[in-house]
Amino acid sequence: MMPAPRVEIDLKKIHHNASALVERLASRGISVTSVTKATLGSAEIAKALIDAGVSALGDSRIENIEAMRLAGVAAEMTLIRSPMLSQTEQVVEHSDVSFNTEIEVIKRLSQEARKRQRTHGVVLMVELGDLREGIMPKDLRETVGETLRLPNIFFKGIGTNLACRCGVSPDASNMAELSNIADLIEETFDLKMEIVSGGNSANLEWALSGAETGKINNLRLGEAILLGCETLHRQPINGLFTDAITLFAEVIESKVKPSKPSGTIAQTAFGEAVPCIDRGLVAQSILAIGHQDTDPYGLTPPEGVEIMGASSDHLIITSESCELPVGSEVPFQINYSALLHTMTSPFITKTVINI
Repeated sequence: MMPAPRVEIDLKKIHHNASALVERLASRGISVTSVTKATLGSAEIAKALIDAGVSALGDSRIENIEAMRLAGVAAEMTLIRSPMLSQTEQVVEHSDVSFNTEIEVIKRLSQEARKRQRTHGVVLMVELGDLREGIMPKDLRETVGETLRLPNIFFKGIGTNLACRCGVSPDASNMAELSNIADLIEETFDLKMEIVSGGNSANLEWALSGAETGKINNLRLGEAILLGCETLHRQPINGLFTDAITLFAEVIESKVKPSKPSGTIAQTAFGEAVPCIDRGLVAQSILAIGHQDTDPYGLTPPEGVEIMGASSDHLIITSESCELPVGSEVPFQINYSALLHTMTSPFITKTVINI
């Protein structure tokens, strides 16, 4: 009997998604850095991505990069979150490139690289409106100049990030701004940057629209590959699998119960106010999974099954057709939030299929 709860990860479908996006973007002069943070450093998934033709692997956690290195994954590894000063030694040891916004951190990376007699690549992130990480454009030239003077640091290029904090959409305007900034940096310092990274899965609509790409030659794709959807409106991408990753949870209780709670109503365990809708008696089942394991709001149940609520360890559902037997399993499709929670839960088994 397969363990539950578990996620089943279909490598063939992930390989197909990655290969299709690599091919489509290559026709636009754009390479793909595959973001692996949601896979928790899985060597099997990483190798499938490399086989699909991605140019590099990117992760926000140096621990995941270290795990892939130790598992023998051979690829350029990029730390896509600005390094912590406390981790600069690990960053230089295990990653080839890191995204940066603070010159103090880059100086420390330079010191660590000198100790190891190696060169560490740096991409400077530029703020273009989403107000997460990034150097303000007016300050970029000064930071580039300081970076170029540091020993054992290779200035690899610039990048930006949109749509993550405030939902600012990548479009012709802000992408043209990034391209113009790249032109200015190259002219000012008489150099040719290897990479101008335009953003993440939210950039696909712009990148594949036929718009002028300018200097932008790289995107960082995670959700689009793993879940087969774009991230501005969460719509499926034509020709990609949206079910490469499936979550299974086991029924631990199945009874007919009232749909409306009784008694004085206060907050739930998570401070929520649950609407009290009386639907009469319903076939209610409890699954052995909860907030500690996943994001219940990011789960899509099978047709005829509805999620009624969740606590730390329980997911309550109702089935239109019949009571679900104890011990049976219910499959769920998951969004990116649920994927991140699920993959980092030690209580959920990760099973790779179609290797």
